[in-house]
Amino acid sequence: MKVKCRTISRGCAEGEVLITSDTISFLGNIDPKTGKVVDGNHELFGQSIKDKVLVFPHGKGSTVGSYVIYQLFKNGVAPAAMINLESEPIVAVGAIISAIPLVDRLEKDPGSILKNGMSIKVNSSEGYVEVPEG
Repeated sequence: MKVKCRTISRGCAEGEVLITSDTISFLGNIDPKTGKVVDGNHELFGQSIKDKVLVFPHGKGSTVGSYVIYQLFKNGVAPAAMINLESEPIVAVGAIISAIPLVDRLEKDPGSILKNGMSIKVNSSEGYVEVPEG
């Protein structure tokens, strides 16, 4: 099933879904060297975002978060793609400078169609997320 969405950062990537209802501050929640969630209060604590399709409501915090996303990319531990409910400038800029596909405003609620570990494709160049049927 193809789910339409808004393109923020162009590209195409596939990966396993890692979904959270928590917002993410890339400065403080994520270790830029390992790609692991280091905030003990975060739902994804201890998990790696490396090569995942990271699904979260939106970013929060410092504008340095854009650079942290770029550091994740340079260190080879960035997500393959990202999906937001509503993207904001910090995550958008980080995704764009790191060539990470980023989309938001899916026509269906991501929480109702995506599950952790599910393999999906994000084609932000054409404005859709491909999700297995059923």
